[in-house]
Amino acid sequence: MKTKDSGAGIAAWGNKVPEATLAFWLIKMMSTTVGETAADFLNADLGFGLAGTSAVVGVLFFVALFVQMSARSYHPVRYWTTVLLISVFGTLITDNLTDVLGVPLAWSTSAFLVLLLAVFSVWYAREKTLSIHHVDTPAREGFYWLAILATFALGTAAGDWFSEGLQLGYGASAILFGTAIAAVAFIYYVLDSPPVLCFWIAYVLTRPLGASIGDGMAQARDAGGLGLGTTVTSVIFLVVIVLFVAGSAIRHRR
Repeated sequence: MKTKDSGAGIAAWGNKVPEATLAFWLIKMMSTTVGETAADFLNADLGFGLAGTSAVVGVLFFVALFVQMSARSYHPVRYWTTVLLISVFGTLITDNLTDVLGVPLAWSTSAFLVLLLAVFSVWYAREKTLSIHHVDTPAREGFYWLAILATFALGTAAGDWFSEGLQLGYGASAILFGTAIAAVAFIYYVLDSPPVLCFWIAYVLTRPLGASIGDGMAQARDAGGLGLGTTVTSVIFLVVIVLFVAGSAIRHRR
């Protein structure tokens, strides 16, 4: 397929984003869980500290993003590695704002929502589409990953705000966001609502859902969690993600 890349001439590109299947949503939600627990694991358990964790993950993320954006077609391992790292990086952005700069979660949630809407506005004004089926030029992919980063930061802030700031607890927060996702699925499948709008709403909501599940599994029992710890929780979800992505990679090669 020939597509025109702004300022880069004509280049043959394929769509760089997978179809939004059930496997896509499961991997995405689990990656958000890992993003939450892995950030805590590196920060507290390994003693990197917030600054050290941010630096290490930031370097890994930008390397993965460079590799992903340098390719001309979709590959499951390359794509999901980037998603996994951006989930951790997005979590750390919110953690730094909250723990280092003292920004209230309500403020950061609002700010990231405005940022996400701004990204969508510029993306649509330039490309006339926000569809994941047309992430087939460098410009569109750049907007896509910027939007993804904003959704992870927004989801982290919103999840922490509801579960901790509003003291709903991890279980209640997971139920709340899970119900919201079910409502989005209902209006999409039953009421035939716009697919692009429903996709991005669901994408944002899976972040706090995954974070609430991850925190609920990792946190101590006296803090309302299951007490599994960040190491065990991260390993469990990483193993499942690897199995899903490996299966996707095998199917992709056929």
